[in-house]
Amino acid sequence: MIYNDRQQKIAERIDDEPRIRNWKDWRWQLKHAIKSLDKFEEVTGITFTNKEREGLYKTFDKFPLSITPYYLSLIDKDNFRNDPVFKQAFGGIEELTTLNSELADPLSEDSDSPVEGITHRYPDRVLFHVSNICSMYCRHCTRKRKVGDIDFVPSKQQLKKGIEYIKNTPQVRDVLLSGGDPLMLPDDKIDWLLSEITCIPHVEIVRIGTRMPVVLPYRITDKLVSVLKKYQPLWINTHFNHPNEITASAKEALAKLADGGFPLGNQSVLLADVNDCPRIMKSLLHKLVQNRVRPYYLYQCDLSEGLSHFRTPIGKGIEIMESLVGHTSGFARPTYVIDAPGGGGKIPVMPNYIISWSTNKVVLRNYEGVITTYKEPDSYEQKMCDRDCENCNLDLNLNEVDESAAIGIERLLADSDDVISLVPEDNERISRRDNETR
Repeated sequence: MIYNDRQQKIAERIDDEPRIRNWKDWRWQLKHAIKSLDKFEEVTGITFTNKEREGLYKTFDKFPLSITPYYLSLIDKDNFRNDPVFKQAFGGIEELTTLNSELADPLSEDSDSPVEGITHRYPDRVLFHVSNICSMYCRHCTRKRKVGDIDFVPSKQQLKKGIEYIKNTPQVRDVLLSGGDPLMLPDDKIDWLLSEITCIPHVEIVRIGTRMPVVLPYRITDKLVSVLKKYQPLWINTHFNHPNEITASAKEALAKLADGGFPLGNQSVLLADVNDCPRIMKSLLHKLVQNRVRPYYLYQCDLSEGLSHFRTPIGKGIEIMESLVGHTSGFARPTYVIDAPGGGGKIPVMPNYIISWSTNKVVLRNYEGVITTYKEPDSYEQKMCDRDCENCNLDLNLNEVDESAAIGIERLLADSDDVISLVPEDNERISRRDNETR
């Protein structure tokens, strides 16, 4: 095994025996995670002023610290205050600043939880919280209220509540295992959990959201891959935010997963002073696709407590997307989204490419600024859809499809519904109308 000087020094300061020879044992990494300011200074050689230490103690008392030795070894101690890994892993007194707009549960996941562990926001899919534990506590985590506050792993009895909900909700075809980090569970529990979920007839796919390839790539063992391979189709999304995180060890972990047959995706968060730069983002995306990982989402940083120093204006995200569209391959571009506060779900945000349109032409611009037109068809015959799919003349096979009623904007566009507008429940004008008719 080949190790760099940083890893050697960190291992020696953590554990004189067995030292570096256990570096790639993921359990050793978890056992020796850095969870205190004093230990961080001892292991890295980085020191803080007394004033800084006072503020950091308060920060870690509210939002605990945990960094794997592996991820710690990526920090450039000579330039740590500007280091992207340090900023994601270590935190600072900025986290104690809570704005009026920030919330403990900004996405209302708890409000959309019909049973313990399940968030059911979208019609056909659920998020299943299977652990609150992570190998590292990311400072930008949207679930800071849960992750790291209490080291809690649901028992089988608790997980069965979520499994029963999925069994009893036939419209659920997609289950996302999240946390915390699902891969913090032992192999046998992952095996049991996947076996329970995949035997449900209406569940078509299972997804796992994990940051292990980033912060603890040694968790991706041959044994784990063998367990996961039994439950195809299984999709795996990870969370790289900066090209510095794509190391030789990370590449090895991603290769094991890709060779195992799992489609890999990546969800990045746009973070101020970490990756809010078109060149950094493009480098990250290119390294991802080189390692068979499809960029999936670029998230606007959520309104969780203590994250104001990480948030950028939405305009910065639009600027980054402008630098990608037309400038790199389509499959290398993520979808930039805002996860709507209050549980509204992910809203795609893109630069404007339609300039104007009329009854027969659309005026568009491309990434170069070239303005062009697209001629609409003259002979298109409007097809009215009454959602009577059994008698439709289109070649459809709906034997396995549960056709549900249109909602939201889809409902406004549907020919089968005479609704012409969606009105907020507390609309003052409509309330006045109602009062006048009584």
